[in-house]
Amino acid sequence: MFETRVLSGMRPTGALHLGHYHGVLKNWVRLQSEHPCLFFVADWHALTTDYEAPGVLQDVGADMVIDWLAAGVDPNQATIFVQSLVPEHAELHLLLSMMTPLGWLERVPTYKDQQEKLADKDLSTYGFLGYPLLQAADILIYRARYVPVGEDQVPHIEFTRELARRFNHLYGREPGFEDKAKAAVKKLGSKKARLFNDLRTKFLESGDAEALKRAQALLDEQQNMPRGDRERLYGWLEGSGKKILVEAEALLTEASKLSGLDGQKMSKSYGNAIGLREDPETVAKKIRTMPTDPARVKRGDPGTPQKCPVWSMHAVYSDEARKAWVEKGCTTAAFGCLECKQPVIDSVLAELAPIRERAQAYLDDPTLVKNILADGCDKARKLAGETMRDVREAMGLSYT
Repeated sequence: MFETRVLSGMRPTGALHLGHYHGVLKNWVRLQSEHPCLFFVADWHALTTDYEAPGVLQDVGADMVIDWLAAGVDPNQATIFVQSLVPEHAELHLLLSMMTPLGWLERVPTYKDQQEKLADKDLSTYGFLGYPLLQAADILIYRARYVPVGEDQVPHIEFTRELARRFNHLYGREPGFEDKAKAAVKKLGSKKARLFNDLRTKFLESGDAEALKRAQALLDEQQNMPRGDRERLYGWLEGSGKKILVEAEALLTEASKLSGLDGQKMSKSYGNAIGLREDPETVAKKIRTMPTDPARVKRGDPGTPQKCPVWSMHAVYSDEARKAWVEKGCTTAAFGCLECKQPVIDSVLAELAPIRERAQAYLDDPTLVKNILADGCDKARKLAGETMRDVREAMGLSYT
């Protein structure tokens, strides 16, 4: 059911690197086996900061999707699509903009932060100001329950939740709502209806969050319940009106423990990244030439692993025994830095080999990616269309 959906997207940046793999893609691969997942190429979001050069979006987006597939994202388990090929995103964004207070957009923390970080770009546009609203539309159009994000993105999810509450409050009231909700409860059957009413009372009278979750789970299990009744009961459960848009929850993900080759965050713009499809010789050379603890000027100088960028690689790729070997060998100068780097080289190459192999099939036949995206866009449009039908009806814009 839509209440368990997970939604996530990436701006099209071209081929990805190990930071993306450990920070995002491995998590996506895990989630796709646990929830209905939708993963999308956020090409409209790229235009909010790079509207002057849109010509490369299609190519870099396809290149990025190849890496998703090579990393293990499965189109048979997850829906993979392109944002701009699902125009319902734009329609919901427009309708939400009619009821979104301007102050809500201006107070999003990343608004001023990004203006400072990207001072070389012209960001005095509505597109940039409205970026959080477009992101909210991306989530709400699929009635996603979970959105995997880092801590810095949590304010965006809370903004989305506020928008859903405001929309449901403004447009979720309908004549005879309570009577329709009570009638829908009876359809659950006497035993489940009694349980649902008890849980609802506990939540409304004492704010029992566990009771709310149990009641929501009970509704999630009702496979054949009409959508209208489902929306009424989700809203009635919380003491509000018909719940047309779902309040998403942030699914906190750990930041990647893998630093770049120089110890900073791994990024192509920093020149410190290892690409998922780089050839073995290039990968080995990059790791061999990584900077190390400055204290180890000579082979016999002892060092401190925690001051060395190579240590962050060992933290990801080495077991406890290997890390103990590194710690002892570095602090006593029992071996040199090249010897310390070799196990990392071996582990990285072993991890990348199957990724490169899977990617090659898509590089050899680009129609494979086009077909996957076309199929994913069809599925996404169907889901988005269902939401927009209900949104239009709630706002009095259903003219058929």
